Amino acid sequence: MKIVSTFSIIGRDPVTKEIGIAVQSKFLAVGSGVIWAKANVGGIATQAYANFDFGEIGIGILEKGYSPEKVRDALIALDDGIEDRQFGIVDGRGRAISYTGKRCYDYAGGIAEENMACQGNILVSKKTVEELANTFKKTKGTLAHRLMAAMTAAQNAGGDKRGKQSAALLIVKKKGSYGGYNDRYIDLRVDDDLKPITKLTHLLKLHEMHFEKTKEEEKMEVDEKLAKDIQNALKELGYYEFEINGKYDEKTKAAYNYFCGWENFEERTHEGNIVDKNVIEYLFNKVK
Repeated sequence: MKIVSTFSIIGRDPVTKEIGIAVQSKFLAVGSGVIWAKANVGGIATQAYANFDFGEIGIGILEKGYSPEKVRDALIALDDGIEDRQFGIVDGRGRAISYTGKRCYDYAGGIAEENMACQGNILVSKKTVEELANTFKKTKGTLAHRLMAAMTAAQNAGGDKRGKQSAALLIVKKKGSYGGYNDRYIDLRVDDDLKPITKLTHLLKLHEMHFEKTKEEEKMEVDEKLAKDIQNALKELGYYEFEINGKYDEKTKAAYNYFCGWENFEERTHEGNIVDKNVIEYLFNKVK
C-alpha cells in the first residue's frame, strides 16, 4: 500500500451550490482516486494510506441524507485500518468534518468548518492546513479561484514534506458539464509535473477561456477599425478570403464564428456586432 501524502481542501459555495475539491500530492495522478463529489450531495477527499472505497461508499451514504458525522462513523466501523486513514467530507448543506487517524505521519491534521474541510499528512508543518483554511475563507471570487488560492498559499507555507508531483481540481454542480450532460463542471488534473499547482492554475484559466460565457465587461462592439483588424487576421489565417472593407458583415461574421468553432470558443460567440475581448486577443496573437 502506498502513502498518498497529500493536502486537500473541500469547499462549498452556498450561493451557487457548487461543491469543489482541490488536492496536491507527492503521488502520481492524485486526482484519480483521492477526490470524489456529486452535485447537491457532497464531496469527499480520502488520503494518507488511502482507502479509495471511502469515496464511493461515502457519497452513497451522503446521498441517503445522512450527516458527515454519520458517514465518518460508518467508514470508521467498516475499516480495520482506519487509524492509517485521513479523509474530509463536506455535504450538500455545508456540514463538514475532517478525520485523521492516529497512525498518520506528522504533520497530519485537519480543520473543518461550515462549507469547508481541510486536511493534510506528511506536511512540513500545520501551517499548510491553516493556510488552506484561512486563505479559502478570506478570498473572494468563484469557488474554483478560492480553492486554487488556498492551494497556492498552502504550498507556499510548506506543503507536502516529500515534495510535489500531481494536483487536481474537481467542481460539481447540477448539469454543470459542457452541454449540461452531467454534474462535472470543472475536472482538471496534472498527473506529473514539477510545479503541479502552477500548472493546474494555468489549466483553470484555459478552462474558463474555452467553456465560460463572456462577461459583460469582456464584450466589445465592432467598429470599422476593429472589423478591418479582424478581417486581416482571419485572412492571414485562411478563414476569410474577401475584401478588407471594415464592415462586420455576414461574410466576416461567418469567418469569425468558424474560427471560434475551430478553437473551441463557441461559448464566447454572440449575435450582432458583439465580440469577446479575450477571443479577439487570442486571434490577434495567432498572427503576431
